Amino acid sequence: MTFPSELASVLTGASMSQLSHWRSAPALLAPEVASKPKALYSFRDIVALRTFVRLRRELPLQRIRTALSTLQDYDLTDHPSSYQLVTDSKTVFLVDDEGKDMVDLVKRRGQTVLLSMADVFAPFTNLQGQDVVDFRRPRQNIEVREKRMGGWPTIAGTRLRYDTVALLLSDGSVQPEETQYYYPEVSAEAALDAADFDFSVQQRRQTR
Repeated sequence: MTFPSELASVLTGASMSQLSHWRSAPALLAPEVASKPKALYSFRDIVALRTFVRLRRELPLQRIRTALSTLQDYDLTDHPSSYQLVTDSKTVFLVDDEGKDMVDLVKRRGQTVLLSMADVFAPFTNLQGQDVVDFRRPRQNIEVREKRMGGWPTIAGTRLRYDTVALLLSDGSVQPEETQYYYPEVSAEAALDAADFDFSVQQRRQTR
């Protein structure tokens, strides 16, 4: 499953301009699927970008770039989403798989504040003061699960894409409570959530 820039923006909290800047040379993260003519991100890209946005709230971008460069110096060349990175608001540490040892990737010291994947997936406020959605539950009735539809947001408990339901409601000819005639598993509340989430995604598209 691939994620266009506007959906990546909503799910990660990165603005459209940040995404454009971060994939420009020297790239902070080049989309794993495609950069041109249209950027398409993988699920792993989305997780990594969300981590960067969370770190960026605490650190200058250059320190994040330095940390990623240091990973390469250590021959750690897997996708950035493979690594657990933590910050103390001064530097970036790489935490080992057992969570016991840390390596300073920016060569500074301080009291470490653990930034776990649970923190990255939970709602937070980005550097611009904007609320970033809960990654696993961007709306009450919308879910993101990597092993379901490749991580594309779906109606909770189903394999039905949120945008399929949003499209059904888009011209106003079908009301939310009528969605069950087409998709019995979708409540009116879930249909409204799908439409609202889609509206957020479309707004990002307009800010290109």
